[in-house]
Amino acid sequence: MRSTLPRFTISSLYRLETDDAELARAQFRTFSKQMPLLYCILVFNAGAIMWDFYNPEKLFETFLFPLAMCAVALVRSFWWFRQGDGSHFSDKEIAHYITRTCGLAVIMTFSFELWCMWIYKSGSIYARGHLTFFLALTTVSTVFCLMAIRAAAMRVAVTSTIGFISYFSWVDDGMMLVPAVVLAFVSFGMIVVTYRYNQDFSELVQSQRDLKTRQIETEKLSEENRQIALTDALSGLPNRRQFLTYLDGLENQTDPTANSLAIIFIDLDGFKKTNDSHGHQAGDILIRELSERLQNICPPYAKLARVGGDEFAIVIESVDAADQSFALAAKIHEAIGLPVLVDRYVLQVGASVGIAINAEEPLRPQELLRRADTAMYHAKMSGKGGTALYDAAFDKGRIQRLTIEDEIGQGLDRGEFDVFYQPVVDANSGTIVGAEALIRWPRRPAGELQPSEFIEIAEATGQIHPLGLFVLEDACESFKCFDNIQLSVNVSPVQFRDPAFEQQVETIIARTGFPAERLQLEITEGYLLTDPERAISAIQNFKSMGMSIALDDFGTGFTSIHYLQSYGFSHIKIDKSLLDGLGPDTRASLLITGATYLASGLDMEVIAEGVETEDQAALLRLAGCHKLQGFWFGKPMALDDFRTALIDSDTMNESAFAFQTVPTNANALA
Repeated sequence: MRSTLPRFTISSLYRLETDDAELARAQFRTFSKQMPLLYCILVFNAGAIMWDFYNPEKLFETFLFPLAMCAVALVRSFWWFRQGDGSHFSDKEIAHYITRTCGLAVIMTFSFELWCMWIYKSGSIYARGHLTFFLALTTVSTVFCLMAIRAAAMRVAVTSTIGFISYFSWVDDGMMLVPAVVLAFVSFGMIVVTYRYNQDFSELVQSQRDLKTRQIETEKLSEENRQIALTDALSGLPNRRQFLTYLDGLENQTDPTANSLAIIFIDLDGFKKTNDSHGHQAGDILIRELSERLQNICPPYAKLARVGGDEFAIVIESVDAADQSFALAAKIHEAIGLPVLVDRYVLQVGASVGIAINAEEPLRPQELLRRADTAMYHAKMSGKGGTALYDAAFDKGRIQRLTIEDEIGQGLDRGEFDVFYQPVVDANSGTIVGAEALIRWPRRPAGELQPSEFIEIAEATGQIHPLGLFVLEDACESFKCFDNIQLSVNVSPVQFRDPAFEQQVETIIARTGFPAERLQLEITEGYLLTDPERAISAIQNFKSMGMSIALDDFGTGFTSIHYLQSYGFSHIKIDKSLLDGLGPDTRASLLITGATYLASGLDMEVIAEGVETEDQAALLRLAGCHKLQGFWFGKPMALDDFRTALIDSDTMNESAFAFQTVPTNANALA
């Protein structure tokens, strides 16, 4: 490995190098502290020699000349004393002053030495001894004070030593030869010490420079790590940690005035479906695009952060924060609602927005954030896509939802759930040909809850997976003893999106021994539109197992003939909302008749649900419906009750139409 050290030469000892600006500054700082001392030593030594050699007859050489030399030294000493560390000088000025000092040091030393030689013979033997002592002392002091600048110290040492030896070797017939030789050896020692000191000094400066460089790099890396820790890598926005730190900073300020602080909490509606359907890469692109849109609409007095996977928060610090936040919320809905093109797909999501404002009392920003989150949750549970301003009543609703969420898991473990069955009858004979399995929660310790009160919570938290599998397995186990009775089980879109769902269904069929051809899974069209490719694949897999697939809630969405052909449904279930106003020659009657003809043309059977009157049943039968379901034929019932109803159905004649007793409170049984 080639050495990086400069090659040593004799001339390099005396060469002044100022290319390294940092080294030059270090040298300047060092000798700037020593130069006043050096000039003071020179003045005192000159004064001592003047005392011994003063002669009025030789006023110039014994008084005026040394006085002028001392005056110059004092001026230089005062100048150096004022410079401090030289931080106010540029690198160029530092190099200039070092160069000038190097030259002046030689001139001043040589002048002092020449003066001493000039007056040497005019003094007594005692005075001459003093002169040689002070001259040697001045030389040694000068060299040591200039050690930081090798070139200056070397030049002074060599110049003064050569002059001293040359003069005192022959003056007084060589009587001063011994002191001259001793000074020569001392000078050589000073040269060696100066060289080593200067080398160590340069290495120390280089080490400090390396340490400073590493410190800067460490600080830079630390700052980068801090930014990484406080920044969301995907969107480039402040993350939750930075947002909470910002809120902590707001808390340390004086209490804000009323209506001067607001927090907007945003949760994307439908993002999880998009992420699951099109992959995480598409979800990342969607987040980046929406983050940029939110940044563009945020005013200067608002701080935006991504605080969760599909959650954002905005702090507004402004007078009239209420109006500002609602105006911004409107822009948020507009910006997020615009479609995003990812590859060949058009992705579109919505937003549920919650707002909290310090309207009446000073509130901690952290409390405002909690309230905004609660308001957002209320907006999402109220139908999504809306904006909600925090109300104290929201906390009760959220606490209740969290309680139900905890109770669902506990209820499954403790066997609190049951499966009820609602009969499905043949439209012409009125006999029971099937049943729809429906979950109930009758043994909940705090009181029974209707499915509408806990199914949505289960879907939002993912607990619909164990609930749905419980219903499927319990129903298959219970119905395997009924011959020729079709079993229908509702499948949540959340379950259908799970890639493991098909295997789970197949496992349950195998474990219970239930005939797959008697099992019908019902799916709503909303999921079909969000992920058609996954839906087609799953439906084909289920049909290959022998099951049939029904399209539930038909008539409430946008399903086209193309969709019906593509998916391969065996049944469609006409939603009960289409039965409102059903009568002869009514629009509802025409719609149902048209749907029935359409389904029959595609080899599908039609099931009409929500039948509550004999007239509805008759009209639906005339419209061509194959099967009917509703309270007119039977409410959801326990397994034993269904078994009894099935026996009764077999013994009744076709015109009797089983279960013609309308429940006293039909709505409560939904």
